[in-house]
Amino acid sequence: MALNKPPRRLTLHDIASELGVSAKTVSNAYRRPDQLSPRLREQVLETAARLGYPGPDPVAAGLRRGRVGAIGIAYANQLSYAFEDPVAVELLAGITSVAENSDAGLVLLSGSATHESRASTLSHAVIDGLIINSLAADDPLLPIAIARRLPLAVIDQPDPTRLAELGAPNSPWIGIDDHAGAATVVQHLLSLGHRRLAVLAFGLHRRPTRGFVDERSQATAAYAVTRHRLAGYRQAAARASVNWACVPVFQGTDSTIAEGEAGAVAVLATTPRPTAVLCLSDRLAEGALRAAARLGLRVPEDLSIAGFDNAPSAADLELTTISQPSRHKGELAAAALLRLLEASPVDPLQTLPTELIVRGTTGPPANAELAPDRPPRT
Repeated sequence: MALNKPPRRLTLHDIASELGVSAKTVSNAYRRPDQLSPRLREQVLETAARLGYPGPDPVAAGLRRGRVGAIGIAYANQLSYAFEDPVAVELLAGITSVAENSDAGLVLLSGSATHESRASTLSHAVIDGLIINSLAADDPLLPIAIARRLPLAVIDQPDPTRLAELGAPNSPWIGIDDHAGAATVVQHLLSLGHRRLAVLAFGLHRRPTRGFVDERSQATAAYAVTRHRLAGYRQAAARASVNWACVPVFQGTDSTIAEGEAGAVAVLATTPRPTAVLCLSDRLAEGALRAAARLGLRVPEDLSIAGFDNAPSAADLELTTISQPSRHKGELAAAALLRLLEASPVDPLQTLPTELIVRGTTGPPANAELAPDRPPRT
C-alpha cells in the first residue's frame, strides 16, 4: 500500500515561475517592498496567497542574518513542573518578560525527555543562545552547549567554579548565596532554642533515590544549590556545637509537596524526634506541614518548620522562609544573554540578596533540649 507523502512546501521559486519573474523579485516583495512598484508587489502577494505560499522561511532567513530570534532554556525538571511550581513560574515569567520585549521566542528543553533525547535536541536546536536553569554539574547538556559555542547565561547551577572547569568561565551567572541564606535560617532556629534538627532536601544527584543521606553524599552533591544549602545548615549548626551526624537528612526525588510530606513522616519517625525541620524549598515545607497535621503535631508548639524561596504561597501558609528574587533572576538572565548576542559587556557574576522572613511556623521548642549525643535511630 502506498504511503501518503506530505505535500511539498512551496518556495519563492514556484511563485516566480508562476508570474514569470525572478526569485529575487518575489523575495523583495516580502523583504524590500520599496524595490517594487505597488502593483507588482500586489501581484506577487496575490499569487502567493492563491497558491498557498506562506512567505519566506523565517528560520532560513534568520540563519542568513546570523540570528533566528529564539532563546533556549535548558531545564532540569519535567515540563509540567515548570508550570506547577510557583517559583519556577516566577522565574520563567521573568525570562519571558525580557525576551518578548526583544521579540525573542523561547524553546524549553525540559527534563521530561530522556537525557539522550535532550542531548540530541540541543545538538540540533535552532537557537541563538541558551539559558541554563539549575542543571547538575554532570548534566550531559553542559558540554554539548559549550562545544556548540552557544552564548550561555546560567541561573543558580552549575556554579561559577564548575563553569570554569567546563571551559565557560566567562558565561554570566545569576544566583544567590545559598550557603549564607541556609545558615541564616538555622541561626534563627538555634536562637529559639532548637537543637534537635532535621532536613528535607530535594535531589542531590540527577537520579535521586528517596531516603536518608549521609554527610559524604551531602558534600558531594552534583546539584550545587543542594550542596551549598546543606553546607550552610551544617556549618551554622556546628558553630552551635550541634553534631551534624545526629541530624537526619532526607532526600526526596523532587521539590514537591508529596515528597515533602513523605520526607517529614520519615524524619519525624526518628528517635529522638526533631523539634525543627529545615526544608530546602517552600514546596517541601508545605508537605512537612501536611505531615505534621496528619501526625497530630502542632506547629510551631510541637514542631517548627522553615522553608526556602518565599514562594507566593508562603505568606498564606504563615511559613518562615528565606526570600529570594526568583522573577528578577529570570529577568537578569534573559537580559545578560541578549547582551551577549549583541556583543555588549556583561557582568559575569550577579549574586542577588536573600532575606529571612519570620512567620508563624517557627517558635521555641516546648522544652529546650540539648543536642543529642548520638545519631538518630531510623
